[in-house]
Order: sequence, then structure tokens, then C-alpha cells
Amino acid sequence: MSKIEEPVVDLELAIQHGLNEEEWGKIIKILGRTPNYTELGVFSVMWSEHCSYKNSIAMLKTLPMSGKRLLVKAGEENAGLVDIGDGLAIAFKIESHNHPSALEPFQGAATGVGGILRDIFTMGARPIASLDSLRFGPLDNPRNRYLFDQVVQGIAHYGNCMGVPTVAGDVYFEDCYSGNPLVNVMTIGIVNHDRVKSATSKGEGNTVMIVGSSTGRDGIHGATFASVELDEESESKRSSVQVGDPFTEKLLLEATLEVARKNYVIGIQDMGAAGITCCTSEMSARGGFGMILDLSAVPLREPNMLPYEIMLSESQERMLVVVRRGFEEEVKTIFKKWDLNCVEFGKVTDIKDLQLYMYGKKVGTIPAWDLVLGGGAPVYERETIEPEYFKEVRSVDLKNLPEPKDYNDVLLKLLSSHNIADKSWIYRQYDYSVRTSTTIPPGSSSAVIRIKGTNKAIATKTDGNGRYTYLNPYRGGAIAVAESARNVVCSGAKPIAITNCLNFGNPYDPEIYYQFKNAVLGMRDACYAFNTPVTGGNVSFYNESPSGAIFPTPVVGMVGLINDISHITTSWFKNEGDFIMMLGTIKGELGGSEYLKVIHNLVAGNAPTIDLPFEKRVHNACLEAIRRKVANSATDISDGGLAVAIAEACISNPDKSIGASVYISRKLRNDVLFFGESQSVIILTINENRLLEMERIAAKNIIPCVTIGRVKDNGRLRMNGVIDVSLEEIKNVYTNGIPDAMKMTS
Repeated sequence: MSKIEEPVVDLELAIQHGLNEEEWGKIIKILGRTPNYTELGVFSVMWSEHCSYKNSIAMLKTLPMSGKRLLVKAGEENAGLVDIGDGLAIAFKIESHNHPSALEPFQGAATGVGGILRDIFTMGARPIASLDSLRFGPLDNPRNRYLFDQVVQGIAHYGNCMGVPTVAGDVYFEDCYSGNPLVNVMTIGIVNHDRVKSATSKGEGNTVMIVGSSTGRDGIHGATFASVELDEESESKRSSVQVGDPFTEKLLLEATLEVARKNYVIGIQDMGAAGITCCTSEMSARGGFGMILDLSAVPLREPNMLPYEIMLSESQERMLVVVRRGFEEEVKTIFKKWDLNCVEFGKVTDIKDLQLYMYGKKVGTIPAWDLVLGGGAPVYERETIEPEYFKEVRSVDLKNLPEPKDYNDVLLKLLSSHNIADKSWIYRQYDYSVRTSTTIPPGSSSAVIRIKGTNKAIATKTDGNGRYTYLNPYRGGAIAVAESARNVVCSGAKPIAITNCLNFGNPYDPEIYYQFKNAVLGMRDACYAFNTPVTGGNVSFYNESPSGAIFPTPVVGMVGLINDISHITTSWFKNEGDFIMMLGTIKGELGGSEYLKVIHNLVAGNAPTIDLPFEKRVHNACLEAIRRKVANSATDISDGGLAVAIAEACISNPDKSIGASVYISRKLRNDVLFFGESQSVIILTINENRLLEMERIAAKNIIPCVTIGRVKDNGRLRMNGVIDVSLEEIKNVYTNGIPDAMKMTS
């Protein structure tokens, strides 16, 4: 037993734990006394922003969180659960691991992957795909290159060892992420309806078991660490970063899926943020029961650990399993077969408290309901003020920009920009085809994963342009949903649900909270427009460094359903002579564009406008064209605008690059026409004899549809007589942009 003397608990210590004076008073009122050291630690992690969502839950409740396909409401379980028919469901969720990745990028990213995988397989679902949404500072900075390299290696290491393909994602490089990179990871799993396991605890006398790895001191206060800003002292908080072991997690995955099939297992939950504290309190609160826990029974890998440390440790690859009384040995046999710890360390009780013991001595008593989101955890609505910088960025007159003299040069510079350039340097490090279900790998509009044993497939993509949200939070939030939906539509899928990761600065800053509130409202309206409810997700506040806050960055993970795999569609041009068609309208918007940043060094103007009902009609027309076999390819206009979309479609075909000749009659300057990032525009290619059918589809959906060119097998891209460049030159700058940057030595 530990002989370490615990500190005196008072307001000062509570503040050091991230609590404020009001919260300290609330804890004393709940307990009817001053908490001891262990109890203070439990409250501090459960009431941290990372676990309690105390500054965000009021806004999150405005999002649509139910729908006919949703089998559980957002936040009810470890992950969202969506019906895809035939008795099957997909479980999916996205989480952030930003602060840990800023300090220990390899382990921070790796354990982020491990945590989100556990959220999926604790529900009885086998993970079938992962995605990563990443943000870093510019790659001309050695520190940023190091972070980028190590994060990608960490994701690759954990995912590859687990045998789960990483199939899609997105990455941006902006100055504001230099001190605070973003690492958001999403996983999708597949499960039969009758094999879903809940993260709940119930039944007086049932047994509470801890399974998986032993518990150490790594990751203590990881949840609290994720709820503060990074500063010069953050280097000293490396102990808050967990260490992962994917080989143990692979064993844990197989053991958990085996035990999840047993009807004597009541509930399962991952020990993620806040470790034993979080899963025991949340499972107890969900079931309406309590637990008596013997912390001295927990397998430890370090000596003299305090009850405080055992409860707060975030050691990886551990789970909590609640088992019907009398079936403990059956569970132990399964985990022993997989060479994993499986130890009884508690009982379910009808007294709705967590009662903590260590070597027979009571070391804590806390009402579980008062710890959790939706229970006694504090909820705040923060002040909002429209940001001052709006006046400056929106006062820039973009109509007076000098027009480029060399459009070939502009296009090539944009294609080599790291926000647009080929991302295969990243995904070649991932085993994206393991499990042999990846039908469309990284590099198209979205990834497509076939559901084995069926004729169905899932299309999935993450999106979120922080620059747009910085310029107009409402539009940025709406566009994040629209862009991700448009990407899965271009692959032939109907969007069915989203998960989200909301990355913002300090919520106590009224300008930051204005960004957050309005971005959520934009996402809300887009989700209602597309009938894509929110299944769950993550909020990551305090993404700030000494140089300032990041761009407000809502990341949306979209899932779409393809009921017939013959409808799977890719983004690249295929056939000589195909007509190139444009659905939607280019409106002449340069605000927030990559062109504006790369060529004119400006982040200014307003984000592109977004008409949500119009966007939905564009989706409908595209899907109808795909399902009627009219469209041979589909890609949307996004970063870089029309010229970049066409160039990528020319060179992305893995079999053969194929050129295009484009002419658009528009009353717009060529730079606005080619490089503006208007929303709700999709480029299709069709056979010439399907032109009338395509026009009828567009007319039925009340959207513009114009022929803008033809696919030409001539090795060149020509546009409006001002762009004429070889595909070889396009491919060279596009594919070498990121690899060349990563070869820099200073």
C-alpha cells in the first residue's frame, strides 16, 4: 500500500486541477463535505471540458440527433449507430488528440487511433475503416515537418498493426496551426443489430471486471490537459500523453468481439479519457445503478500507485466489462485465451454512488450521476461578440486584385500548394487495402468500402475548411457538412449521417465562442437540409498557442450508403470524347480561396455563399445521373476552384492520364472563373449520346446544367484559350509538392 502523503485539498488545489471557485462550491454541496484528494481528482477530470462538454453541450443540443436510421441517439453510447438494412448497422465516431500530438506526435496520434478503435469495438462492431483529418503549420518550418511526419507515422503504425485500413481524410497547412496541430481520427465499424453491446451497467450484484493492459501512471490528467491552452510550460506535461501498444489492442479487439456475443455480458466501455473514472461513472449513470470498486485488485505495472492515480490513469488498451453474476469464469476463460488480464474489481449496487476502496479502506464516495454530462456536471452558455477582425478581412476589395499575366503558372502553383497537392505521401504509409474491402482507395472524391456478403458499400469522407469558418463561421460550418456530403454523392452514395469534431480556441473568449456558436448553427441547418443527423462526435476547445488561436475548424465525417455496388463512381476522366458537364453555377467568389492565399497572400473577403436547398438538388441530380448510368465520373469544385478540379480529374486515373478541352462563356474574369471556390458545383463526364437525358435530369431537379468541354486524349489541359499546359507538367508539380517539402533539411 502506498505511503505517499496526499496533499491537503482546498480551493487552491481545486483551481490547480482546472476547477473554478463556483465548481468547487458545487462539489462541496454535492458531497456535503470537502472532497478528499481522490474525489477531487475524479471531479476535476469528469468536469473538465474534454469529458463534460460544459461550455458546448447547450449548443450541441441544437443539432439534429435523431432520425429513422439512427439506432441510438447521439451521446448515448460509445459511438453512433446507423441502420444500413439487412439487419446490419455501422458504428462510427470521430475524436481529437490535438494537445498530446503537439507534444509527442507519434504517440499522441497513435493513441488517438487506438482510442477511437476501442469506441467502435466495445459496441460489438468490427472496425472496417479509419479516416484522419489533420492540420499543421507550413512545411517550410522544421518543427512543423517533424510534427507532420511523426503524426502520420503514428497513425500508420497503430492502424497497420491493427489491420484496419486508413482509407480517407483531409489535411491543411496554415500558419495558425504551427503551435497547435489538429489530429482528428474517425473509425467505422460493422455490426449485426442483435450483437450490439451497450455502454451501461445494471443489475445489483453483477460483477465489474477490468480487462486488457495493466494500469500505470501514463496519461494521468490527460483529459484535463486537453482542456487547457498549450503554452511554454506544456513540455513539462509529457506525462499526460499516453503510450499505446497496438499488438495488445489487436488481442483486446478479438477478445472483446468474442465476449460481446455472449448474452451474459451486460455492458462494455473503453477506458479512454479519465480512465476508470469515466467508464465507471458513465456506465453507472446510464444504467441507474452504482458500483463498489476495489482499486487494490486493479493490475498495476508501477509500484505505490495512489487511488487518485489508479482512478485517473489513461493507460491504453483497457476496458470495463459488466458481467451477469455467476459467469465470471466464462469471461476470464475468453480473455485468458487471448493472453489478457481479466480481473474482478467491483460489484454493481443499487446505491447510485461510486464507492471506492483500497486494501479494505474506503477512499472515496461520489454520486455517479453528479459526475456526468446530462447529470450534475456544470453547463454554461458563454458570451458571444462578433469578432473585430471581420471588419478588416471583409473590407478588402477583391475586385481590384491584379489579374494574372500567366494562367499556366497560376494553375501550377496552386497544384503544388500543400493544401491541394497529391496526398499520397501520407496514405502510402497506410495499409489502406487490408481486409480487402476498400473498393475506392484514397485519391478520389471519397473512399468506398464494400460490405462483405452484401451488394452494399459505404462511402466516407472528412471535410472542414478552417479558413472559411474564420471568415464566416456560419457558412464555414454549413460548408463543412455540404462538402463532405458532396464528396460521398460524387462516389454514388446517399449521405445518411455525420459525426463531427469541433476544434476551436478558448471558449471563455467571446469572439471564439461566437465562432463556435455560429459554426454549430451552420452545421445544424445543413444537417437538416440533407437529412444527415449527428450521431456523436467531439469538441476540442483551448486550441491556442502563445501566438494565438487556430482557425475555427469544424471537421465533419460523413457516411453515405450505396445500395448497389454497380453505382460506385470515381472522380477521374476516362473516355476520349466524353462531354464534360457542370451542375450548378460558378458565382465568382474568391473569399477564402487557395488562389487568394497562394497568389495574393491574402486570407480575406467572405466565405463562399451556400444555398442549402439548391445544394441538395445538385446532390439529387448527381445521384440520379449515377444510378441511371449516365455519369462516367463525378467530382466537385472545392479547394482551388474549377481549373484545379479539372486538372485533378485529368491526372488521377490510375490507368492513364487523359486531357480535356474546356470553354465556358461567362461574364467573369478568368481568375474568378477558374479559381473561385463556389459551392454546389459538380463536374460530370457523360457519353455524348446521353446528353439529352442528363439535361432532363437537371431540369427535373431545377438546377443549371451546361456542357463546358470534352475529354481529349491529347496529353494537355486547355481552358478558354488562356490555360494550355501538358498533363506531364501538371502531374509533376502535383505529385512532388509534399515530398519535396519533406526533403528540406533546414
